[in-house]
Amino acid sequence: MTRLLVEEAALGYQDQVVCPEVSVAIPDGRFTVIVGPNACGKSTLLKSLTRLLAPSRGNVLLDGQALHSMPTKQVARQIGLLPQGPVAPDGIRVVDLVTRGRYPHQSLFTPWSPEDERAVAEAMDATGVRQLSGRLVDELSGGQRQRVWMAVALAQQTPILLLDEPTTYLDLSHQIELLELCLGLNRSTGHTLVAVLHDLNQAARYADHIIAMHGGTVVQTGTPAEVITEALVADVFGLDARVIPDPESGSPLVVPRWRH
Repeated sequence: MTRLLVEEAALGYQDQVVCPEVSVAIPDGRFTVIVGPNACGKSTLLKSLTRLLAPSRGNVLLDGQALHSMPTKQVARQIGLLPQGPVAPDGIRVVDLVTRGRYPHQSLFTPWSPEDERAVAEAMDATGVRQLSGRLVDELSGGQRQRVWMAVALAQQTPILLLDEPTTYLDLSHQIELLELCLGLNRSTGHTLVAVLHDLNQAARYADHIIAMHGGTVVQTGTPAEVITEALVADVFGLDARVIPDPESGSPLVVPRWRH
């Protein structure tokens, strides 16, 4: 059974419907990427998978239960989120922010443990922010802050991790490092990852499964080879392009046609 499932859900904000009816299954243990043009509903769909956005109709299910009827901490132990543009409290150090990723595992009867300490250290090592541990978050560059927030999400140690435009603010080399980290996490631990990405070529290279959206609708799902085609790129993105094999990975590579 697919753990995370959206069934005939209407998604939006207050009276504004962004996705009139969405049905999609998130493959367990795979790296799924949601793609589509701006304002097509990518982040709206992702938020519905986290309890941040309740469907006005239909259901979002986790292990067969309606996500929004489940206790918050129960969901937080299963689903982690790296949101778009997170804001840290003023004057907080990196290590203290990453420590907050352990909140779902804490209670009055479970004090801070060696396991918590280990989870925080491993998350900081994996994202390369250990050397920043004593720095104030608001003193860091945008790219450094993004890696710190990734560490917060990893410290939560959830089997499902959702990433809303995780490469924002990162230069190209750090974008690749972060996506390699995500892929390695998926391959080594079997975590289910879902990310919103704007770069089609990065999506095609790193994803096992792609969800393509347009106008608030899921237009196609499948492997990169099944989804990233010349016809879909033209229909969804309005781009005249060739799709050829990536010489490094063999995945689809979108090359816009030269117009001059």
